Amino acid sequence: MRDLFNRYRFYLLAMILLLATLILYSYNIRQKSVTTFFERAVLSVTAPFQLGIDGAVSGVVGVWRNYLWLIDTRQRNLELTAENQQLRARLNQIDEVTLQNQRLRKLLAFVDDLDRAALPAQVIGEDVTPWARTIVIDKGTRSGLRHGLAVVAAEGVVGRVIKTSPHSSRVLLITDPSSAVAALIQSTRSRGILRGHGERLSVEYMENNATVQPGDLLVTSGMGGVFPKGLPLARVVSMSQDDFDLFQRIEALPAADFSRLEEVLVILGEDR
Repeated sequence: MRDLFNRYRFYLLAMILLLATLILYSYNIRQKSVTTFFERAVLSVTAPFQLGIDGAVSGVVGVWRNYLWLIDTRQRNLELTAENQQLRARLNQIDEVTLQNQRLRKLLAFVDDLDRAALPAQVIGEDVTPWARTIVIDKGTRSGLRHGLAVVAAEGVVGRVIKTSPHSSRVLLITDPSSAVAALIQSTRSRGILRGHGERLSVEYMENNATVQPGDLLVTSGMGGVFPKGLPLARVVSMSQDDFDLFQRIEALPAADFSRLEEVLVILGEDR
């Protein structure tokens, strides 16, 4: 114990002297109105230490307050970000419903113009390989569908039902190579057969002397008993003639956009 005291004796005496000085200084401040030389000396010596201590304390308090503020701000930002994402998701859902309603209104208007019983259906699958171009819809025999029924969209003819199950059906698109539809030029009433060629269509057996122009609309002729007469089929994009051929060579693009097909109508019955 004595060795410890001897080792730190200087520091202990300095601390005791400093405490005594501060106590005496504090007493003189309360009891006297005049600042003595001793008080000025103590004030001069301790002022830098007090300034340093005050600065350190203020810095610690400032850092702590800023830290708490940053934590609160970060939490608030996380909450606002989550709320913003929820609102964006709701807006996207509203936009999707709005677009779907617009498409359904076009289909309903098409049904009114068609004046036939029709059943709306959703496209739930597609097969657009080089060998087959078909789609699958979510209606089947339970809904009254059968083989051979015409399928249309608001823009025009889509195809015909080729296979059915209780709750779904497969539709052969008019762009399939095995598809053939009796067609005519709407403006001139010239007749031909529309055949599928992948993304494009061709018109066969159109007489060489028939007047055909790019942009002409091809519609169903009503022959064959599958498609009602007058439904939009395709637009002519090019044609060529040869004096030695009996028929023209005509290429067309389908009126319906099969890459964006989501809802269709299945024509169920005859004219109402």
